[in-house]
Amino acid sequence: MSRTQRLLDLMQILRRHRYPVAGHSLAEELGISMRTLYRDIATLQQQGADIVGEVGIGYVLRPGFMLPPLMFSQQEIEALVLGMRWVERRGDSQLAGAATNALAKIAAVLPAELREELDANTLLIGPVPTAYVDDDILVTIREAIRLERKITVEYRDYAGNGSERILWPFAMGYFEQVQILMAWCELRGAIRHFRLDRIGRLTPLPQRYPAGRRALMKQWRESENISPR
Repeated sequence: MSRTQRLLDLMQILRRHRYPVAGHSLAEELGISMRTLYRDIATLQQQGADIVGEVGIGYVLRPGFMLPPLMFSQQEIEALVLGMRWVERRGDSQLAGAATNALAKIAAVLPAELREELDANTLLIGPVPTAYVDDDILVTIREAIRLERKITVEYRDYAGNGSERILWPFAMGYFEQVQILMAWCELRGAIRHFRLDRIGRLTPLPQRYPAGRRALMKQWRESENISPR
């Protein structure tokens, strides 16, 4: 285990505990000597970590501190890069740009050895044919969800029949080939799923819908028998 990884693990252990942890317990969990533990604690304190320790009591990390160079393990970096690359390929223009910027910010705070892991990441997102959705529709729907505003849409069902709906959008599902909007439909008086590639004209409305998106999400999870994560 590299020293960087060991320091990260030490921080993670301290974050898990609200109360002081005995030094020998920390050393045992990390598989290091007490001398090495003292040295690692001192290094983290020099970096700005507010770690308080007393003989016979143990060490505790006071809340509110995040040590940028030690935020991610190698596996976490791989997960982040894979996720960001997926968003770059599947998200709208705003989300794709945000993913690119996020990766750049992550790279800027990583130590050299972990930055190399990020640059050399070999987990790739392959091309998958997806149903076309206008970028403006994606951006407008995400904003309506965030603001909890109603929208009106022209929608075509699987048989090609058209209708105009007033929706309360509260979530979007990203699948490999399609994107789905979860919304309360005033026409049906219930939560319905709408394929975004079947939405024609979309107009955001100024009215906020009466039920918050969290309440609608909870109702949807219960109706679909989906446990919250």
